[in-house]
Amino acid sequence: MTYTASEMMTIAAARALRNDDVCFVGIGLPSAACNVARLTHAPGVTLIYESGAIATRPRVLPLSIGDGELCETALTTVSVPEMFRYWLQGGRITVGFLGGAQVDRYGNLNSTVIGSYRRPTVRLPGAGGATEIAASCGRVFIVMRHHPRAFVPRLDFVTTLGHGPTGRERRALGIPTAGPVLLVTDLCIFEPDPETNEFLVAAVHPGVTCREVREHTGWSVRFAAEVRETEPPAAGELEVLRELQARTARAHGTAAAE
Repeated sequence: MTYTASEMMTIAAARALRNDDVCFVGIGLPSAACNVARLTHAPGVTLIYESGAIATRPRVLPLSIGDGELCETALTTVSVPEMFRYWLQGGRITVGFLGGAQVDRYGNLNSTVIGSYRRPTVRLPGAGGATEIAASCGRVFIVMRHHPRAFVPRLDFVTTLGHGPTGRERRALGIPTAGPVLLVTDLCIFEPDPETNEFLVAAVHPGVTCREVREHTGWSVRFAAEVRETEPPAAGELEVLRELQARTARAHGTAAAE
């Protein structure tokens, strides 16, 4: 069965979620991956969005954290202060699923500006709750499209702490959560080195070469001792993802489903 690089990325990210996870979901690619997991191998996963929707089961991908679809299909909706203070900072969320405009080799993310902060070439939406999510969730998964402009040796602005600029800062600050443990792209899967926390290429997607990964990464990328090949999407996984995107396109337009 044929599939796109974007479909491979979304499904590979979805597979990382477990049935018993409580997941704080970012909008966009993270939302697609989390809902595919809920509709396939992890029907018991609890999806939480920043607006306060708990155990939501959206029929279509939400346009934003304020999309009414989230509250309408949630088990309950709480206030944003309760969401952050009780649920997130209280250590009740196992996974934070994030994306960004830029990522570095240690899983730090930029979603604030491209270029100088005072005179940026692009001003982005900002942190939202990503900073708190990265600090307080048990583990962090990142899903992003792979391009040299996004995978950079140095962020233009550190919005969200991963493992810090040298990979040691998170530990030095005494943050008890694991931080970024997975980075899934449309070319490959990264996992952190257990000693340095630098993201290493652990798997490449079918048809992708190590050379392509190097060419699309802005830093001198390193590979694990044994690099595996990602299992291709199964027919059932593709069917669920495509039906979800089709429902979203009918509800909100084609662009919203991408």
